Amino acid sequence: MTPDLTPAARSLRQAIDGADSRQVNEATRDFVEKLTFATADEILAMLRDVLAEDWTALPPWARALAYRLACLQRPDDSRLLREAATDLLSFGPDWDKHAEDLKKRATEPE
Repeated sequence: MTPDLTPAARSLRQAIDGADSRQVNEATRDFVEKLTFATADEILAMLRDVLAEDWTALPPWARALAYRLACLQRPDDSRLLREAATDLLSFGPDWDKHAEDLKKRATEPE
């Protein structure tokens, strides 16, 4: 079974926009569950689809988790590591050290 992350990500965004805590909890649980079992390709497809529609569509924690899981599946994918680093740098200095570590790993020889 292939989890379809894009609808789950959109539901999460709609729930957050609506600010109904019960809906946010359900949407978060559904998103995290589907994300947990997704492949790196599925994760990246979801990120590209949802963020192309609205760059702020997912909260930073959801983006960081998605990229983290994709990077764990593809630890030697320099392009993915750089993409994840760039995304982390977009959310303030709290994540800069992690982003710099990802950029460093992306440039290390295999």
